[in-house]
Amino acid sequence: MMRYIVLCLGLVIGAAHAALEETDWLDLMPEADRQALLALPEITHETPETDSGFYTPEGGGLRAADKNMPDVMYSAQTIPELDGRQMLLGGYPVPLETNEKGHFIEFFLVPYPGACIHVPPPPPNQIILVRYPQGIALEDIYAPMWVEGTLRVQGSSNELADSAYSIDARTVELMTD
Repeated sequence: MMRYIVLCLGLVIGAAHAALEETDWLDLMPEADRQALLALPEITHETPETDSGFYTPEGGGLRAADKNMPDVMYSAQTIPELDGRQMLLGGYPVPLETNEKGHFIEFFLVPYPGACIHVPPPPPNQIILVRYPQGIALEDIYAPMWVEGTLRVQGSSNELADSAYSIDARTVELMTD
């Protein structure tokens, strides 16, 4: 009987894990920020990286600023009710820290590729600091990945960027579909 209960409990936990739905990045923003972001003109990727103003030899990356960008592009407003919630997010890595094997154990997750190079960076409430002690080998920062774990409404700041959220990742996998 006990073996049956353990088996059933394992199936229920496995089903709950498999049933975790992908979180939409816009769900991480307050409604006012979401509406302001959706009202922005489309961002193009047609200019060379060095001509865009978001990457320069003197600095740039996720912290780059464009005086013509609206305030929503710098918003760190969060959704407090999301704190502690299990999340599945798809996104792109911006590598920060590696372990002794060269696997990334800390990185920012952003909603679109190239966010630190030639396009306007996302606002802090669209940048998530991911901590993944197991580490993942990243050969291509343009390859999308899935991150699953516990979301925290917890800001972080370093020389590269500010983020409004963090995730203690349970799993990190490259997307294969």
